[in-house]
Amino acid sequence: MRGPRGFVPLVFSAFLLLLPACRKAGGDGSTLTVAGSTSVQPFAEKLAETYMATHPGLAINVQGGGSTAGVRAAETGAAQIGMSSRHLKDSEAALHQVTIALDGIAIIVNAANPVSSLSRAQVAAIFSGEIPRWQSVGGTDRPIHFVTREEGSGTRGAFEEMVMGKKEIAPRALVQDSNGAVREIVASDPDALGYISLGLVDRRVRTVAVDGVLPTHETILAKQYAVVRPFLFLSRGEPTGAAAAFIDYVLGAEGQRLLGLEGLIPVGQP
Repeated sequence: MRGPRGFVPLVFSAFLLLLPACRKAGGDGSTLTVAGSTSVQPFAEKLAETYMATHPGLAINVQGGGSTAGVRAAETGAAQIGMSSRHLKDSEAALHQVTIALDGIAIIVNAANPVSSLSRAQVAAIFSGEIPRWQSVGGTDRPIHFVTREEGSGTRGAFEEMVMGKKEIAPRALVQDSNGAVREIVASDPDALGYISLGLVDRRVRTVAVDGVLPTHETILAKQYAVVRPFLFLSRGEPTGAAAAFIDYVLGAEGQRLLGLEGLIPVGQP
């Protein structure tokens, strides 16, 4: 992962913040801790709420912290389930992983912005600082205010891998700690450009076609839209007990239906 030298301490700090809540999880299955990606978090919270309604003896504690913190929580057993919104690195491959859904990373602009399509090369050039004004990509003669996620974010990691390639995100990027925060800034700034989970796009922002393809369920399933990443549940070894039962629910018909309603691509679809 690219980033300043402060990256590792920041991620470790986020992981440490998870530990007090994670340690509350008892061995009797009465409490299940799910921790990690802030992109997966809102969907996991909705799934947990629905699941707990029919399992009144179980408390599911869903925590954020970022994908890297989720990996660490799963590796140490601090959480029974870690969450990641990026592919695992080779050094993390020993974890048991389950893909619960697919998610398109949508490039978004303000609803008033006339730009409707960008190439991946143009997006990378904007975020690296090489294209500073909208006029160069078919917009107005205004500066581009590009918004990125923080280091350690699975959304940022996937964006860097699939869009930036070898380019670095410029230091002048506005950094936010959640997809929701990125969306709010783009919704309020006509000159802003950001990237968020497709499942969190609402009518206040507009998705931009990338290489001529808009991110939709249909284009993702047809493998036409290229900026797609998995939402993962992670565990240290094969999940058991309450963790296994909850994962089975998420992968089952009801869990996948709920994820589809929230804008994600269920893994059970053909």
